[in-house]
Amino acid sequence: MGFIGFVSDRWSVLWFLAYQHMSLVVQTLLLATVAAIAVGVLVYRSRWGMAFGNALTSVGLTIPSYALLGVLVGIVGIGVLPSVIMLVFFGFLPILRNVLVGLTGVDRSLVESARGMGMGRVTTLVRLELPMAWPVIMTGVRVSAQMLMGIAAIAAYALGPGLGGYIFSGISRTGGANATNSIVAGTMGILILAVILDTVLNFITRLTTPRGIRV
Repeated sequence: MGFIGFVSDRWSVLWFLAYQHMSLVVQTLLLATVAAIAVGVLVYRSRWGMAFGNALTSVGLTIPSYALLGVLVGIVGIGVLPSVIMLVFFGFLPILRNVLVGLTGVDRSLVESARGMGMGRVTTLVRLELPMAWPVIMTGVRVSAQMLMGIAAIAAYALGPGLGGYIFSGISRTGGANATNSIVAGTMGILILAVILDTVLNFITRLTTPRGIRV
């Protein structure tokens, strides 16, 4: 069976798995973004907090995803939960780094001027610092999204949702009927989803970035 015929015969299954894959990535990306912004806001004014945040992002990304998933399966079992925890962890790291870079990159003279005009610390953060840092933060979100698209495929190792199951199925049947088609279909599906998600995030970035600092 040719690749086109393989996809046609399994279109409904592939569509559903693609939906699961995208849903898993988007939901964990949202959780990671909220968590990273919250932690970044708490630590960016502290030298020790900055050091801890930068160290966490550097060391955390060196952890093999397979190893982390294996540990999580041993703790919480198989299924969706270990996949969600793993993706939130890996998605959190690039976003946190960009939150710290973005907030510390805001011109201090602008912050002092805002404070001099009577703005409180929270008001200055919400109305000045976060909007100025937003393009940098969203760059981290986009990087994280692309990374999570690939890592989400590994969720199939713990019986998680998504297109990774087709890839693992093909690898386990290497040399058998439609093994290559299965691997290629899963891989191409993930690549297409990655392009779609990045396009959407790019649009959201332009839509939510203040006009005065748009590039």
